[in-house]
Amino acid sequence: MIKLPAKINFQAIILILLAFIFSYVAQINLAVTLFLVILCGYLKLRKLDIKCCRLINLSLLFLIIYAGGSFIIRQQLSILYIPFSIIPMLATLLFGSLEVSLLLTLASAVALASFSGYPLQTMLLALTSGTVSSFLVLGARKRSTIIRAGILNALLQIIVLVLIEHLWIGLPYRYLTLFLNGIISSIIVLGVLSVFEYLFNTATNISLLELADFHHPLLQRMVQEAPGTYHHSLIVGNLSETACRAVGANALLARIGAYYHDIGKLQKPEYFSENQNREINKHGNLSPTMSKLVIMNHVKEGLELAKRYRLNPALIDFIQQHHGNSLVYYFYRRALENIEKDEVVKEEGFRYPGPKPNTKETAIVLLADSVEAAMRTLREPSPAKIEELVHKVINNKFIDGQLDECELTLKDLEKISAVFIRLLCGIYHSRTSYPEGTSIENNHKKPSKEGSHLSGKDKKINP
Repeated sequence: MIKLPAKINFQAIILILLAFIFSYVAQINLAVTLFLVILCGYLKLRKLDIKCCRLINLSLLFLIIYAGGSFIIRQQLSILYIPFSIIPMLATLLFGSLEVSLLLTLASAVALASFSGYPLQTMLLALTSGTVSSFLVLGARKRSTIIRAGILNALLQIIVLVLIEHLWIGLPYRYLTLFLNGIISSIIVLGVLSVFEYLFNTATNISLLELADFHHPLLQRMVQEAPGTYHHSLIVGNLSETACRAVGANALLARIGAYYHDIGKLQKPEYFSENQNREINKHGNLSPTMSKLVIMNHVKEGLELAKRYRLNPALIDFIQQHHGNSLVYYFYRRALENIEKDEVVKEEGFRYPGPKPNTKETAIVLLADSVEAAMRTLREPSPAKIEELVHKVINNKFIDGQLDECELTLKDLEKISAVFIRLLCGIYHSRTSYPEGTSIENNHKKPSKEGSHLSGKDKKINP
């Protein structure tokens, strides 16, 4: 059962009133505007985890198709020139949700049909084009997928037009118009996709895969300056991706976010254990308070690097939230051990600034980061030790309240634990130790034919 919000959001009410006023001025059907408002309220009440899906974003997409379609119709051009598939494809790619895209398609189809001279044809073409293109680009990871969706959508629109006209085939230029419409629409989507990603503060699968290129300057710097952190990030990425698949989260986003979550360590890589020389510890001559500041500062420095290299805003959350407000336990314990008389060591001073993870993806990266770091403390990892460690780390994060603001359930945590245990047991499996001083090849080497035919007097016996 859906629970109504306890508090009234006055900003939302003002935004809704402004939407109705704008609809009246722009001569948009008020029923369509009401539909958009109900859609946003429906998504909010259902608490769907849909990125960047807000009333202003939906309204912008709707106004684009409305303005374009009304211009074409009022210029007395054919409805076949209306690019019905652009907005549904953009909505699916940006929001990652068929539900939002299909409802937006319905709203735009009703709006365009309401003032078109051919309401039935307009409605059918808009619904068919929007529905098919939404399904075809869902989860797209390649630009070619969008082009292919445009071509298939154009062919289907031609079939719909033939069926509408009772299988009468005439005026071939109309079918060519529909075909070019589908292809040009897909090209436009590719061209403006990055603009809408910036406006909506989100990332599509296509842009995320571009960030996965290991030739990215930040990843190249990690290879050269902080190889231990680079290797750590790769393992965290694999753990996070597999765990996200298990709980239905965005696996690609989590993997790319894990690659960049520790870029702040590039400023002082030698102060982090994975990059340190075992014989030299940079924290040996520092006080616990100073060491804590150096360690915690990698979050702030990571945000600065992300802005300098213009990383996609979707990755900022991973850099900022991958520790939540957890305790820097090691240096907190050192501070307690070295406490002087009348000195007070507050736990709050040894906690990261946060915020806590607010999505499934950032929470899973936090857990994977903590588990992988703890794994390096095991001297002789065995399946039993790995299982115990994984459960201990996840339980500690849960008890500490680091997962309070995300939507992970206890059942999800069990699935994540199982994934971590399975993968880590494969990574840190035991290996056979061979006897020293002998090689496997020498042990299995057969005597040569020449040696086997030597006579007794030719054979020499070594004392």
